[in-house]
Amino acid sequence: MKVLIVNQAKVRQLLPMNECIDVMADALMALARGEATMPLRQILWLPDKTGALAMMPSFIGSIDSVGLKVITVFQGNHGTQYDSHQGAVLLFETSHGQLLSMMDATTITAIRTAAVSGVATRLLARPDSKSLAILGTGVQGRSHLSAMIHARPIETVRIWSRNAEHAQHFAKREEERHGLSILVASSVAEAVSDADIICTTTSAREPILNGEWIPAGAHINAVGSSVPFARELDAAAVKKTTLYVDRRESILSEGGDFLLARKEGAVDDTHIIAEIGEVLLDETKGRRSSDEITLFKSLGLAVEDLAAAKHIYNKAVKEGVGVMVELGGERDDE
Repeated sequence: MKVLIVNQAKVRQLLPMNECIDVMADALMALARGEATMPLRQILWLPDKTGALAMMPSFIGSIDSVGLKVITVFQGNHGTQYDSHQGAVLLFETSHGQLLSMMDATTITAIRTAAVSGVATRLLARPDSKSLAILGTGVQGRSHLSAMIHARPIETVRIWSRNAEHAQHFAKREEERHGLSILVASSVAEAVSDADIICTTTSAREPILNGEWIPAGAHINAVGSSVPFARELDAAAVKKTTLYVDRRESILSEGGDFLLARKEGAVDDTHIIAEIGEVLLDETKGRRSSDEITLFKSLGLAVEDLAAAKHIYNKAVKEGVGVMVELGGERDDE
C-alpha cells in the first residue's frame, strides 16, 4: 500500500493561516461535542531534561480519521538552524486502519498553534482591537503575528525578546512580509503598555508578564509553556483575567501558568470559565465587557494536529502534491 509523504515546504503551501483557523475551529467544536477521543500526551524526558519525545494520539469521528503526532522538543535549539519541535504526523483512515500519510510536524505545529490562538482571539478580543504585543521572536512569535492579522484589524505591533539582535531581525523581516510597522520594545512592560492583544510565545520557565502591566480590556494568548513546572504569567496576571482554555483536562495536568498560580493560592479550578470549543458552540459566553481582561491558555491538542493533517491530505490528493511511497500494510502470508 502507498503512503503519501508531505514535506515541510508542501505543508506550508497546503495549510495557509486563514484556512487553518477555520479548520481549528471545527476541531475544537468536534471536541466539545464529544466527537473526538484524545488521551493526554505522553512525554519521555531525556535524563538531563535537555529534550523530550512527545506522543499525541487522537481520533475525530466527524472526519473519520485517527492519527498520531510524535515530536522531539529541544528548547535549546533556539538560535540554531533547528526548530525546537521536530517530528511527523501520521494520518490513518478508520475503515481498515491504513496509514494514509506521513507529514512534517514542525510546520503543522507552528501554524496550528497560532491558528488556535486566532480562533480564541476572534471570540475573546474586543472587535476594535488594533494594537498587538508579541513577547518572544521565535517560530511562534512569527506565526502568531500572521494569525493575529487574520483575527483582528491590527495596525500597530510591538515586540519584545531577551535577545535584542533577534528582535531587530524579526522586526525587519516581518515588516517586509506584512507591510506593518513593528517596534522593538526594551521591556515587557513597554511592549504591553497599550496593547489590545498580547501573545506570549517564549520558552521562559519563570514569569515574564506581570499582572500590574496588563491594560484593561486586553486579550492574552499564553502559548509558550506546555508543562506544569514552567509559566510565562505570574499569579497576579492569571488572577485578574477571565480564563478560557483549549481543554480542561489538559490545563489541570499540564498548564503551568494556571497550576502554579493555583499552588500560590491566587486562583482555584472555578477560575476556568470554559473551553474555547464551548464558546464556539454558544454553550458559554465569551467576553462580557470592554474592560474585561481575557486569557486563553493554549497547551496544544492532538486533535488540532489530526484535523490539520486531514485537511492537508485532502488538498494534497486533490492537487497532486507530495510523494507516494510503497510502504506496506497488506497481509503477508509468506
